[in-house]
Amino acid sequence: MSVRVLFFGATAAAAGKRETYVEVADSSKVAVVTDLVIKHHPNLEGHKLLFSVNQEYAEQDASISDGDELAIFTAVSGG
Repeated sequence: MSVRVLFFGATAAAAGKRETYVEVADSSKVAVVTDLVIKHHPNLEGHKLLFSVNQEYAEQDASISDGDELAIFTAVSGG
């Protein structure tokens, strides 16, 4: 199945792009997709990553389906 992966902020800089597509097995979890993304973009490994699936915050154990959009970003602080 195909998953659209979006990078925001520091993750976009680390990946060197704003989006990519990843092919994974059916019934995969967010962790499977992110492990594959980090394998192809090792500069992401040192970041504290957060995730959303179809614009909803998600944990690593969340299911992901064909055609879903996975956003990867880092925590943002302000004040």
